[in-house]
Amino acid sequence: MPRLAVADAFVDNARAASSEDELFDLLSACCDAMGIRYFALVHHIDFGVDAVPAIRLHNYPRAWQYWFDENRLGRSDPVHRASQVANYGFPWSAIPGMITLTPADLSVFAQARIVGIGDGYTVPAHVPGEFTGSCSFAMGAGEPFPRDLHSVAQILGGIAFDAARRITRIREMWPPIERPLTGRQRDCVLWSTRGKTDWETGTILGISKGTVIQHLKHARERYDVHNKAELSVRALQDGLIAFSELGRRR
Repeated sequence: MPRLAVADAFVDNARAASSEDELFDLLSACCDAMGIRYFALVHHIDFGVDAVPAIRLHNYPRAWQYWFDENRLGRSDPVHRASQVANYGFPWSAIPGMITLTPADLSVFAQARIVGIGDGYTVPAHVPGEFTGSCSFAMGAGEPFPRDLHSVAQILGGIAFDAARRITRIREMWPPIERPLTGRQRDCVLWSTRGKTDWETGTILGISKGTVIQHLKHARERYDVHNKAELSVRALQDGLIAFSELGRRR
């Protein structure tokens, strides 16, 4: 099955998932179909120390979890720290340019390789009033994370984290949108999700860059979100756009 079809099916199924076990199985199947070895859906806290409700759903090696918890890396892990300075997904290869890495950070990456975790891609989750979280995807040791999976991982991570928040009742699910988007607003959201700039979207749709900016602003207001990444997640979650539409570039 093509990757976009796999992702589309995951979005539909994640929206209907009613338990953490079901979401775990869905993520496992989706990652297997895309050739991704590991996933980790977590809030950035020190589990076992911080007695607070939080999300933790992963298939990393058990040896990694034991070592990670023993060293209390929930808040200081370099991937988690990089998430603090990003609103959009990032490959792990970009982390040295995002934060200052210490010798301890380098030992974290070294330990990950020892237990079989290779290159990865992380999608930050910033929800006001909650701990920062993320959804990470990783390959096996020695394997690079495919560049052509970045955009898919970005959306999958956002959808998966929101599904986990709903299932675990971290906070009530976002309320339904009161007013549907106009056709032109929907077009702008679609091309933005495909990775086009405001100028490129305007050129494609035959409208000005300023008009595109206004359409996206109004769409964010209707969904009560603050950036394009959140808007893309909500639009996919609501079925306003589909993963199968994302393959077209023009």
